[in-house]
Amino acid sequence: MRRHSRKPGGERSGRAGCVDTEREGEGRAGHTSRRGARRARTAGLLGCAAVLLAGCASMPDSGDVKAVDQSPRAEGDSQVRVYGVPPQDGAQPTNIVRSFLDATTSDEADFRTASQYLAKSARRTWQPFRVTNVLQERPKPEPQIQRNREDANGYTVTLSGSQVATVDGNHAYTPEERAYRRTIHLIKENGQWRIDRLPNGLVLGQSDFQRIYRSVNKYYFASYQSESSEPKASRNVLVADPVYLRQRIEPIAASVEALLNGPTDWLGQVTASEFPRGTRLASRDLALDDSNALRVKLTEQAVHTDAAQCKRMAAQLFFTVQDMTRASKISEVDLEDAKGNSLCSLTQEQAERDFSPVRHAGHSAQEYFLDADHKVVSMSDDATEPAPVRGPFGTGKTALRSVAVSRDETTAAGVSSDGRLLYVAGLEDGVQRGGPLLTSAGSAKAPDEGLTAPSWDGLGDLWIADRSAHSSRLLRLREGKGAPEEVAVPGLGKRRIKAIRVAADGIRIAMLVEDNGRTTLQLGRVERGGSSAHPVLSVEELRPIAPQLEDVVAASWAGGSRLVVVGRESGGVQQMQFMETDGSASNAETLPGVNGVKAVAASEDETRPLIADATEGIVRLPPDANWKTVAKDGTAPVYPG
Repeated sequence: MRRHSRKPGGERSGRAGCVDTEREGEGRAGHTSRRGARRARTAGLLGCAAVLLAGCASMPDSGDVKAVDQSPRAEGDSQVRVYGVPPQDGAQPTNIVRSFLDATTSDEADFRTASQYLAKSARRTWQPFRVTNVLQERPKPEPQIQRNREDANGYTVTLSGSQVATVDGNHAYTPEERAYRRTIHLIKENGQWRIDRLPNGLVLGQSDFQRIYRSVNKYYFASYQSESSEPKASRNVLVADPVYLRQRIEPIAASVEALLNGPTDWLGQVTASEFPRGTRLASRDLALDDSNALRVKLTEQAVHTDAAQCKRMAAQLFFTVQDMTRASKISEVDLEDAKGNSLCSLTQEQAERDFSPVRHAGHSAQEYFLDADHKVVSMSDDATEPAPVRGPFGTGKTALRSVAVSRDETTAAGVSSDGRLLYVAGLEDGVQRGGPLLTSAGSAKAPDEGLTAPSWDGLGDLWIADRSAHSSRLLRLREGKGAPEEVAVPGLGKRRIKAIRVAADGIRIAMLVEDNGRTTLQLGRVERGGSSAHPVLSVEELRPIAPQLEDVVAASWAGGSRLVVVGRESGGVQQMQFMETDGSASNAETLPGVNGVKAVAASEDETRPLIADATEGIVRLPPDANWKTVAKDGTAPVYPG
C-alpha cells in the first residue's frame, strides 16, 4: 500500500497517514495499482475521508471559526503526498520487486524507502536519476520460469512492458516506442530477499510519470553563429528548452539547477547560457518571499560578471522559474554571491520589456486569412467582420493560395493561386506589387505540389519550400527580398516537405514531411555555418513531434515550446491537440473538436484564440470558449509569422 499524508501548507508526517485502499487483492508487499494515478489518488482521498469521519467523535463541536492563511503553492503542488512502504519480513522476490517499483513512485527526494529493498552492494551503485523509462503501463514483474542451477541462492525477476519514451540524465524527453524488457536479480541478505542487481534509472507507467513529473521550459539565448554579427540577430532572443522535472521535490531549486546545467543536447548547438561555466547554487533554500521576489545565491563563478551579463543571467532565471511557478507571478529576481552580497536585480517589468520570449509590437496582432475572392483580410479578436488589408494583397487583383504576414505586420508574402509564384508586398496604401521573387521549379499540377505557404521568422527572414511530385527543397529569402538561398536538410533523405512553420527565434523549424503516403510532423534545428560573409544554413537532427499521429494535416507554433497539431492516429478520427517540441503531449487544456480541419493557426501569445479552416468555414476558439464561425467562406488562416 501507499500512504497518502495530507499536507496543507507544509509537510506533516506521522503514523496516521491516509491509506490508498484501491490496491487490496494485489498482495501485501505494498505494490501499486495499475489502474492509473487518477484512480489511485481518488482512492487515497476517499481513504482520507474515511479517516476523518472515523475521527469525528473526537472533534470539537463548539468554538469560534478562525481563518487560516494558506501560502501560495505552485501549480500541481497537490496536498496529497505519496510515500512508499518499507519491505515486510518474509516477502517473496516478486513482491519485493513490485513493492520496490511502488516505492520509486513516491514523493521522497532521495528514494530512501526504495533503497531499503536493495542489498547493501546495490545501494552504493544504483543511480536512479541516470534515465527514466516511461512505459504505457506499469511494468509487469514476472519470475524466471527456469531457475539457473549456478544461481541456486539467487532469484531473477523480469520486467516487461511497452516503452513510449525516455528521460535522460539532463531531463530531456525523447519519444521512443519499443518493447521494454529488463531483469532484476535478488539474493537473501540477513534472511530477507533483497535486490542486488538492477538497471540504473527508473521505470514508470505513464500515469505515474504524469503525476510525478512536469514539463518545464528552461531558457537560453539564441546563438546565430555565422550571422551573429548582423543587426537583425539580437542578443536578447530567448529560446525555450523543455525538460521534465519532479514537480513536488524542491521545484524552484530543481528548475534553477537544470538551467545551470546548460541546454539539452539537441538545442545546445544553437543556444548559449550567460552563466559562466561551473556556476552552481550556493544555497538550495529557494522560495518566493511575501512580495513574490526570488533571491538566488550563486557560487563564485558568477561573481566576476559585468552588469549586462548579470542581467541576462537573471533573465534566464526569471523566465525559467516563472514557468515552474505559473500560479504565482515573480515580481523580481535578485542574484547574490554566497555571502548574500547583491550581484544584480531584474524586475518583472524589466524582464518582460527587454527579454520576453513572446514579443509584442505594442498591440495585439491581427488574425489573417484569404476570403472567397482570394483577398487577404484581417480581423481583431473582438471583431465580427473581416476587413481587407491595405496594399496590393487586399485588392483581389492577385489571386493567392496562401499568405504569411511578417511579425511586425508591415509586409506580407503570398503564393499565387496556382502555387507557382511567390510575391512580397507592403501592407500599406499606395504600394505596388512587384514581380515574383521565386518561381516553383515544378509543374504544381497537384495541390500539394509547387510552393508551400511561406513563413517569417522573428529576424525578418522569409522561409518557403518548393515541392515537386517526388522531391522538395527548403529556401530562405533574407529579409523577404533578394535571391532565395537553398537550405540543406541532411536528415530528410527521400522524404518530401509538404509544409513549414519557422519559430520566431529562427533556429527551430517545424515541417510536415511525407514518406510513402504517411505525413508526420518533424522539428529541425537551424544551424548557420560558413562565414559571416557567406553563411551556409542547414536544418539538422529532425525529430518527430507527434509520433503517434499517422497523418498530420496542419501544425502551428502555439508558444515557446508548444505547437498545435491536427492529425489522426492509425484508423482513428481527426483530432487537434497541443504537443511539446520534445515530442511529449502538452499539459495544456483539451481542445474541443471541430469538423474537417484543413489548416490551423495559433499565436505564440498563448492567451490568443486559435483559428482554423474547417467544414464550417473560418472558425475561432477563444480561451475557455467553444469554436465559433467568423466567416463561412475563407482559407489559409494565419497569425503574423
